[in-house]
Amino acid sequence: MTDVIRLLPDSVANQIAAGEVIQRPASVVKELVENAVDAGATSIKVIVKDAGRSLIQVVDNGKGMSDTDARMAFERHATSKIVNAEDLFSLRTMGFRGEALASIAAVAQVDLRTMPKGAEVGTRLIINGSIVESQEPEACAAGTNMMVKNLFFNIPVRRRFLKRDSVELSNILREFERLALVNPGIDFEFINNDSTMHRMLGSSMKQRILDLFGKGLDKQLLPVSTSTPIVSIEGFIGRPENARKRNALQYLMVNGRHMRHPYFHKAVLMCFENLIPSDSQPNYFLSFTVDPQTIDVNIHPTKNEIKFENETPIWQILTAAIKEAIGKFNAGPGIDFDIVDAPEIPVFRPDHMAEHSIEIDTSYNPFRQETPKNPASWSGGDSFKKTGVGSDWDQLYEEFIGKPTVVESQIGTATSPGLDFGELKMESAEAMLIPDDNAGSSAGSRSGGEESSTIQVKNRYILSATASGVMAVDQHRAHVKVLYEQIVGRLAEGSAPSQRIMFPEVFSLTPAQSAVLSDISDRLSGCGFEMSYLGGESWSLSSQPMISDGINPVEALISIIEDYQHARPDDDVGKWRSSVALSLARSGAIKRGQKLSAEERDHLINELLQLPTPNYTPDGKLIISMISADELAAMFR
Repeated sequence: MTDVIRLLPDSVANQIAAGEVIQRPASVVKELVENAVDAGATSIKVIVKDAGRSLIQVVDNGKGMSDTDARMAFERHATSKIVNAEDLFSLRTMGFRGEALASIAAVAQVDLRTMPKGAEVGTRLIINGSIVESQEPEACAAGTNMMVKNLFFNIPVRRRFLKRDSVELSNILREFERLALVNPGIDFEFINNDSTMHRMLGSSMKQRILDLFGKGLDKQLLPVSTSTPIVSIEGFIGRPENARKRNALQYLMVNGRHMRHPYFHKAVLMCFENLIPSDSQPNYFLSFTVDPQTIDVNIHPTKNEIKFENETPIWQILTAAIKEAIGKFNAGPGIDFDIVDAPEIPVFRPDHMAEHSIEIDTSYNPFRQETPKNPASWSGGDSFKKTGVGSDWDQLYEEFIGKPTVVESQIGTATSPGLDFGELKMESAEAMLIPDDNAGSSAGSRSGGEESSTIQVKNRYILSATASGVMAVDQHRAHVKVLYEQIVGRLAEGSAPSQRIMFPEVFSLTPAQSAVLSDISDRLSGCGFEMSYLGGESWSLSSQPMISDGINPVEALISIIEDYQHARPDDDVGKWRSSVALSLARSGAIKRGQKLSAEERDHLINELLQLPTPNYTPDGKLIISMISADELAAMFR
């Protein structure tokens, strides 16, 4: 039998390893800057051209390398950071795997100039796809100057999978921001296509935040500081009133390393419960310092996923520190009386006033809020105007129940089954069928004595009885679907009409977002947006799409930018319009937790059921769940 197992050549093995470590140009920036930090640099300059496709250059004033070290640095598993396995549990450096430079050299052309401090001459090393072409002495500045050219030149498939320049540049900038934020004491400069986008001197953490994300954050930040034997936490959180619906600035760091940690993220959000709207997110910049032996960073090649030995105690310390910061600076809301259910407090007694011949209307309640009788006055706007649609929902159901539905998405279409009575998943029967104190009213709540067959539960769901059982509708998703269909229809007619804004709205974006907006501004003009760049971090919006009321144009723009950053490059006009329509619909839709009148609920359901595919949102999320009469009966057996 012929032997079939053999060792892969180093060049192939390096390319395989590069697939894990070097995923896009931003990965190269991350690895090279981290090496510069480990080398003790106090000044780091990052230069990119064509979003990193043509050139990524990192120049630092660190300790540099000898000619032998320069050559060894590109061998697999060659590192100066650790010596044995035990060192993995006492890491104080950013890198330690010894894979980054070998992976970069395997998929690019590398030109390295480096010289140790105090030396008279340095060395220049040229590598082309893992092959060393030359190494010779050269006069250069102390430190390291690494140029990575023509990334993925020898892997055309990987190169084709790179996204548009604006998206790749945005990814690079976000990686640069993380690195600059976690190392506030180092001078940083970022140059893109000969244009300086960032230049920051070493400073405090707060000043670095302002340098990166704008001086407008200065009055929004609350300091967080605590020190225990287990962990020390320093940083800032945003005031509750400055929470963002989109694009929240959220950064966690440990021992000088950026990390993603859903558990601690949830701890922060828990501290803001009942302080911010349910659809908003707080800003936070938190740095943890722990004993290196109590964390494991060797989980993923990117080294961003960290495992903590003392997660539960740190959770408690973190939440206590954040709540203390919010309370200390009086950032929590004042007392909010429930004006709907509040008891009537008799300040004056009318019978005592009768002797003064003063007539008092004892039915007057200054705290009572009248329910708007005209649904067009509600923020739902066009989608809730009278259209003559009836309220016979059983008849409407007959038109689509059991029929296949088409689920639109930004990347294409897929066929999904019709309504399935078994789809409904409930926390409990009580949660679905019994409204809480804030739930919307049921039958008899409409003006003029007209009855409504709906109730609102938790100000999030609408329940209605049908011939076959009970229908549960997610109000936010339902309105997203209704608005989406309206907007898509108007965009399909050609360029969407726009309306001038009387006073142009000035808004700020991060450099990464600005890069994307510059790239797609022409497309957005065809959708009714007109904007201009004011310099620095500021943009001005002068026109917005005239397609639906209740849409926040700036919030919609940021949503479009973020969706575009994560989408694959696609020039298909239909998919682009679908993506824009979905972003606009999400911005204009009613929010979870918003109380609706009976008339508003009925009209929303009517509008939804008139659509050919009401079951799912454009991105495939369930809107309607059914619980059959048999399932109801089973609950009470």
